Amino acid sequence: MRFMMLVYPDHRAEAGEMPGAELVTEMMRFNEELAKAGALHALDGLHPTSKGARITYPNRVPKVVDGPFTESKEVLGGFWIIDVASKEEAIEWAKKVPNDGTGMIEVRQVYEMNDFPQDVQRAAESDIVREAITK
Repeated sequence: MRFMMLVYPDHRAEAGEMPGAELVTEMMRFNEELAKAGALHALDGLHPTSKGARITYPNRVPKVVDGPFTESKEVLGGFWIIDVASKEEAIEWAKKVPNDGTGMIEVRQVYEMNDFPQDVQRAAESDIVREAITK
Protein backbone atom coordinates (compact mmCIF):
# COMPACT_ATOMS: atom_id res chain seq x y z
CA MET A 1 0.00 0.00 0.00
CA ARG A 2 1.21 3.45 -0.82
CA PHE A 3 1.04 6.27 1.69
CA MET A 4 1.99 9.92 1.57
CA MET A 5 3.76 11.37 4.55
CA LEU A 6 2.93 15.07 4.28
CA VAL A 7 5.22 17.53 6.04
CA TYR A 8 3.68 20.62 7.62
CA PRO A 9 6.65 22.59 8.99
CA ASP A 10 6.42 25.59 11.29
CA HIS A 11 6.35 29.24 10.22
CA ARG A 12 10.11 29.37 9.52
CA ALA A 13 9.80 27.27 6.35
CA GLU A 14 7.01 29.51 5.04
CA ALA A 15 9.32 32.48 5.65
CA GLY A 16 11.85 30.80 3.35
CA GLU A 17 14.24 29.71 6.11
CA MET A 18 16.18 26.67 4.97
CA PRO A 19 16.93 23.77 7.33
CA GLY A 20 20.43 23.56 8.73
CA ALA A 21 23.07 21.04 7.65
CA GLU A 22 22.58 18.94 10.80
CA LEU A 23 18.85 18.42 10.16
CA VAL A 24 19.46 17.74 6.46
CA THR A 25 22.10 15.13 7.38
CA GLU A 26 19.62 13.42 9.70
CA MET A 27 16.95 13.61 6.99
CA MET A 28 19.24 12.00 4.43
CA ARG A 29 20.00 9.15 6.85
CA PHE A 30 16.25 8.66 7.24
CA ASN A 31 15.75 8.75 3.44
CA GLU A 32 18.52 6.18 3.01
CA GLU A 33 16.88 3.95 5.64
CA LEU A 34 13.57 4.17 3.73
CA ALA A 35 15.37 3.34 0.47
CA LYS A 36 17.28 0.38 1.95
CA ALA A 37 13.99 -1.00 3.31
CA GLY A 38 12.51 -0.80 -0.19
CA ALA A 39 9.79 1.56 1.04
CA LEU A 40 10.82 4.84 -0.64
CA HIS A 41 8.80 5.67 -3.74
CA ALA A 42 9.27 9.47 -4.03
CA LEU A 43 10.09 12.54 -1.96
CA ASP A 44 10.40 16.27 -2.38
CA GLY A 45 10.33 19.55 -0.51
CA LEU A 46 8.26 22.55 -1.53
CA HIS A 47 9.06 26.24 -1.85
CA PRO A 48 7.07 28.67 0.34
CA THR A 49 3.56 29.60 -0.79
CA SER A 50 4.86 33.03 -1.80
CA LYS A 51 6.23 31.29 -4.89
CA GLY A 52 3.01 29.40 -5.59
CA ALA A 53 -0.53 29.91 -6.78
CA ARG A 54 -3.96 28.44 -6.08
CA ILE A 55 -6.55 27.79 -8.72
CA THR A 56 -10.20 27.61 -7.70
CA TYR A 57 -13.14 26.88 -9.99
CA PRO A 58 -16.13 29.08 -9.14
CA ASN A 59 -18.88 28.23 -11.65
CA ARG A 60 -16.34 25.93 -13.37
CA VAL A 61 -14.19 28.91 -14.42
CA PRO A 62 -10.55 28.79 -13.26
CA LYS A 63 -9.57 31.64 -10.94
CA VAL A 64 -5.88 32.08 -10.07
CA VAL A 65 -4.74 33.52 -6.75
CA ASP A 66 -1.01 34.08 -6.31
CA GLY A 67 0.67 33.28 -3.00
CA PRO A 68 1.53 33.79 -0.26
CA PHE A 69 -1.39 32.18 1.53
CA THR A 70 -1.04 33.83 4.92
CA GLU A 71 -4.58 32.85 5.94
CA SER A 72 -3.59 29.17 5.99
CA LYS A 73 -2.73 27.79 9.43
CA GLU A 74 -0.96 24.74 8.04
CA VAL A 75 1.14 24.93 4.90
CA LEU A 76 2.42 21.84 3.12
CA GLY A 77 6.22 21.87 3.04
CA GLY A 78 7.09 18.54 1.45
CA PHE A 79 6.24 14.88 1.18
CA TRP A 80 7.35 11.30 0.91
CA ILE A 81 5.48 8.57 -0.92
CA ILE A 82 6.22 5.23 0.67
CA ASP A 83 5.11 1.69 -0.15
CA VAL A 84 4.51 -0.37 2.99
CA ALA A 85 2.27 -3.20 4.20
CA SER A 86 -0.07 -1.21 6.44
CA LYS A 87 -1.13 2.15 7.86
CA GLU A 88 0.56 1.13 11.11
CA GLU A 89 3.88 0.64 9.31
CA ALA A 90 3.49 4.02 7.60
CA ILE A 91 2.90 5.61 10.99
CA GLU A 92 6.01 3.93 12.39
CA TRP A 93 8.05 5.44 9.55
CA ALA A 94 6.47 8.86 10.13
CA LYS A 95 7.41 8.69 13.80
CA LYS A 96 11.07 8.34 12.73
CA VAL A 97 11.13 11.52 10.60
CA PRO A 98 13.88 13.78 11.96
CA ASN A 99 12.61 17.13 13.19
CA ASP A 100 13.43 19.90 15.59
CA GLY A 101 10.32 19.47 17.72
CA THR A 102 8.09 21.62 15.53
CA GLY A 103 5.78 20.96 12.64
CA MET A 104 3.68 17.90 11.90
CA ILE A 105 3.61 14.83 9.65
CA GLU A 106 0.27 13.69 8.24
CA VAL A 107 -0.04 10.11 6.94
CA ARG A 108 -2.57 9.50 4.14
CA GLN A 109 -3.16 6.38 2.07
CA VAL A 110 -2.92 6.80 -1.70
CA TYR A 111 -5.78 5.41 -3.78
CA GLU A 112 -4.86 2.45 -5.93
CA MET A 113 -6.76 1.78 -9.14
CA ASN A 114 -8.33 -1.36 -7.68
CA ASP A 115 -9.93 0.79 -4.96
CA PHE A 116 -12.34 2.10 -7.62
CA PRO A 117 -15.33 0.37 -9.23
CA GLN A 118 -14.71 -1.37 -12.58
CA ASP A 119 -16.44 1.36 -14.62
CA VAL A 120 -14.16 4.00 -13.09
CA GLN A 121 -11.11 1.82 -13.72
CA ARG A 122 -12.07 1.51 -17.39
CA ALA A 123 -12.68 5.27 -17.67
CA ALA A 124 -9.23 5.92 -16.20
CA GLU A 125 -7.31 3.61 -18.54
CA SER A 126 -4.59 5.46 -20.42
CA ASP A 127 -1.39 3.93 -21.75
CA ILE A 128 0.11 7.41 -22.13
CA VAL A 129 -0.47 8.30 -18.49
CA ARG A 130 0.58 4.86 -17.22
CA GLU A 131 3.85 5.10 -19.17
CA ALA A 132 4.55 8.64 -17.95
CA ILE A 133 4.09 7.83 -14.27
CA THR A 134 6.08 4.60 -14.30
CA LYS A 135 9.29 6.18 -15.61
